[in-house]
Amino acid sequence: MNKQAIDALLQKINDSAINEGNPRTKQIVNRIVRDLFYTIEDLDVQPDEFWTALNYLGDAGRSGELGLLAAGLGFEHFLDLRMDEAEAKAGVEGGTPRTIEGPLYVAGAPVSDGHARLDDGTDPGQTLVMRGRVFGEDGKPLANALVEVWHANHLGNYSYFDKSQPAFNLRRSIRTDAEGKYSFRSVVPVGYSVPPQGQTQLLLDQLGRHGHRPAHIHFFVSAPGFRKLTTQINIDGDPYLWDDFAFATRDGLVPAVRQAEGAEGKPYGVDGQFALIDFDFTLFKERDNLPGAEVERVRAEA
Repeated sequence: MNKQAIDALLQKINDSAINEGNPRTKQIVNRIVRDLFYTIEDLDVQPDEFWTALNYLGDAGRSGELGLLAAGLGFEHFLDLRMDEAEAKAGVEGGTPRTIEGPLYVAGAPVSDGHARLDDGTDPGQTLVMRGRVFGEDGKPLANALVEVWHANHLGNYSYFDKSQPAFNLRRSIRTDAEGKYSFRSVVPVGYSVPPQGQTQLLLDQLGRHGHRPAHIHFFVSAPGFRKLTTQINIDGDPYLWDDFAFATRDGLVPAVRQAEGAEGKPYGVDGQFALIDFDFTLFKERDNLPGAEVERVRAEA
């Protein structure tokens, strides 16, 4: 198709506005429409292919898998990399790496002081204790910081979305003590895959890709006056550790998993052998010259 004709149609669409609208929305949507028009033209996308794609997005929305698609197509990781670059240009480097949130956070988890138990004792798997401290960029511990933690059960399912689990199973929020310390007891998570018959896997099959995630634990870490940290740690040794379909594994987020027993378990009510992870978080002070680290998105709440 003649490129001048495409540009004329795009201009006609842009000129169809009858009032100012939202300038930012107009800028973004008009750019997306332009790029899609040229994609259709350059790749000779046929009408049935276009409507197949549109119907696919509708099905993915109804199934609640658009969040998985955003991760699996690399959009969440790309947004993290852009934030990293913005911070680096402002002189904010180091600290705990950020990585994707994913679509399975639930607000409202019970809050504990210093230590929490995430599981109810019925989840199979090895007992896990994870502990550490939250620091500011100056190396001083942050008391009363909030460490929100959540992870999947032994079947790769998350409470709230999996109605067979108790409310807030494997989800807690922990306030650090006066020395910035936090700890929790749980079970070692396992890796899992996207729903095998779902919309995400349907597209991944077309792309020749798998939908596996390595075992991981999610975190939000926040404190007044500091930039909120969204991150995950991965369990070392997982076969998909560096082959995550969501591209979330990053250097600095794969702590050692040590086998411990005896006196080390007593403060956490653990007898016998258990897995122990020591991991500290570092937060940076909020700055006016940076995009916000608190991301506005629809999240589940219970």
